[in-house]
Amino acid sequence: MTSAAQRVSNKLQHWITPGLRYSQASFEDKLRQYLPKSQRWLDLGCGHRLLSEWRHEAEEQLVASVPLAVGIDADFDAIRRHRTLTTLCLGDISKLPFASQSFDLVTANMVVEHLNDPSTQFAEVARILSPGGRFVFHTPNAQSYIIGAARLMPEPLKKTLARVLEGRVAEDVYPTHYLANRGPAIERIAAASGFDVEQIDFVASAPVFGVIPPLAAIELLWIRQLQRRSSLAKYRTTLICVLRKQ
Repeated sequence: MTSAAQRVSNKLQHWITPGLRYSQASFEDKLRQYLPKSQRWLDLGCGHRLLSEWRHEAEEQLVASVPLAVGIDADFDAIRRHRTLTTLCLGDISKLPFASQSFDLVTANMVVEHLNDPSTQFAEVARILSPGGRFVFHTPNAQSYIIGAARLMPEPLKKTLARVLEGRVAEDVYPTHYLANRGPAIERIAAASGFDVEQIDFVASAPVFGVIPPLAAIELLWIRQLQRRSSLAKYRTTLICVLRKQ
């Protein structure tokens, strides 16, 4: 149920930044663009769900639209609780337990920021993709105001804020590295791993401080500037990237 504070923030958002969407909705749009072209889909770091909590029905539809949909995660408890995928694997992205060219689409939703060796891990993704296959991922932008603040925080504080601001439990908050979370870094790692960069979108998202209306108002005013000024686009909250195997 939406709290009174969240309802106030929603009204502020409608007034200050009309048309602003949650970046997860933009990522879902990207999945709907590429899944119809795919036969074999692997989701990296699938956890216990692929989309936001309230998008369960949409998630079921996406999974049902592909002949083969597989999830992999290093957290056994998370995949044990997965709500839609039935083909699940416990494993490490650094050494994916699949034959070369096993998939034509690989996705990752809020996972790339946790990679500790993206050069090796992107190369593994390229190995299991068929030629021309795509790696589509949604990840925080390391140049954004949110990540700038988060990188200065100790892990216990991050977990507390994730619980208060996003309703996430401590078990769903993992260490972050942000090694492939800037445009130039993604381009460099992609080229070294056998990918062409098809698209890097800088995407604004709903305010993080939505449960605190005074802070939400300030954040929304900043987001409006990010949307309106192309020179500030590189500071938007998230990245949605499409890499194509050479």
